Amino acid sequence: MKTTRRDFLKVASVASVGIGVLSTGLAASNSTKSNKVLPFSDIEESAKKIHLQLFNMCGYAAPKIETVRLGIIGLGQRGPMAVERLCYIEGVEIRGLCDKSMDRVDKAQKILSDHGLPLAKAYGGKEDSWKEMCQSPDYDLIYIVTPWELHTPMAVFAMENDKHAVSEVPAAVTLEEAWQLIETSEKTKKHFMMLENCCYDFFELMTLNMARQGFFGELIHAEGAYIHDLRWLNFSKTGYTDMWRLKENQHRNGNLYPTHGLGPVCQAMNINCGDKMDYLTSMSSNDFYMDKEAEELAKTDSFFKEFATNSYRGNMNTTVIRTEKGKTIMIQHDVTSPRPYSRIHLISGTKGMASKWPEPARIAQGDEWFDEKKMKELEKEYTPEIVKRVGEMAKRVGGHGGMDFMMDWRLIDCLRNGIPLDQNVYDAALWSSIAPLSEWSVANRSNSINVPDFTCGSYKKNTPYDIMLSQGGNTGVRTKPINEG
Repeated sequence: MKTTRRDFLKVASVASVGIGVLSTGLAASNSTKSNKVLPFSDIEESAKKIHLQLFNMCGYAAPKIETVRLGIIGLGQRGPMAVERLCYIEGVEIRGLCDKSMDRVDKAQKILSDHGLPLAKAYGGKEDSWKEMCQSPDYDLIYIVTPWELHTPMAVFAMENDKHAVSEVPAAVTLEEAWQLIETSEKTKKHFMMLENCCYDFFELMTLNMARQGFFGELIHAEGAYIHDLRWLNFSKTGYTDMWRLKENQHRNGNLYPTHGLGPVCQAMNINCGDKMDYLTSMSSNDFYMDKEAEELAKTDSFFKEFATNSYRGNMNTTVIRTEKGKTIMIQHDVTSPRPYSRIHLISGTKGMASKWPEPARIAQGDEWFDEKKMKELEKEYTPEIVKRVGEMAKRVGGHGGMDFMMDWRLIDCLRNGIPLDQNVYDAALWSSIAPLSEWSVANRSNSINVPDFTCGSYKKNTPYDIMLSQGGNTGVRTKPINEG
């Protein structure tokens, strides 16, 4: 097993040159800046190595947890929103709140107080305060909302300490980390789920249900993206703590954030459940914005001198994936161009297709494009059970239009009912792995590279998750804060 992981570390270390170590002992962000053509024959050979599956976590139902005792790590931008959403879900006790800034912990405590809920135990003040939370027997689930480089170390530590774990996206930044998540989850039989909220978007869920029922025929191609103009936020001193996200864009050239567009189309195409990714090729444009912006800012503010490095990733990355069954997926990433937001979400089959962006979303079957009236009829017929049960509440609570709340509600519902999660550790590993694999391809003139089969062959018999909630679905919601009646 150690030899196998070491082989895959070769892949990660080539795809992400320069693995460092933080003062806390956690894996640091990786660098891929290199003008040398990398030995892709070696990396292809390493990618063919087979990991010996200890236990298949796809379809695994952990013992029921009547009341999920939850601890949250990371209370910067998205953490407080998670606290707010979880307050509306019955069967949850937010037992712990952790951040290196105690001011943030205090602000999150006020959210609990405003909902009439007990205050949580506070952890913070130092870099590794989260370890104390993970080691405590008072938690069933650790909810991780931190910078990318900390997701895997925290999740692995939590599972090793007998906790289920979930993290924001991406779950891993190297292939080695992806395998660490898998091996730990299989060894401990603790769930790990990446919090890919876009899988719970209303349109994505409806078209997934349509695909499952054969509306589009056999799916043969899909497209997804994360096209989101974040220039102002990446260069804001008050945006991401210690400018961590801007630093991720230095020296790493590829699709660094693939999962929002990729997750929903993978579910529609039954990736990891009947089909698998075979290989990919990736290409990036030059950087036409980020270094120029850093140089301009540095002229009047010396703080930005370290960011004027002429080594940013290309503004637009396009990655194309071919599956074992001969189907294709195109994924794009661009957070610096002045373009309207888009995840594309296009699925195309032998009988029809659907595309969400540019809005309004459109669906076609054969040569017929459905008008607004027909779209309403499709919504009525194909809206999945989760939306029927909590969709209106999700819209009220919010979180990217409600998909965040549906994600959290379904996670808790699965744990409380002892049923398999909608997303598993193999999905998290695969969707996240596109980042280092695309980095390698970009560095090698867009040569193709094999995508590891993180299921170790079990994809052939794995079955897709239950979109119609034939199990569970009984977790209640609070329609208003407890202290309002």
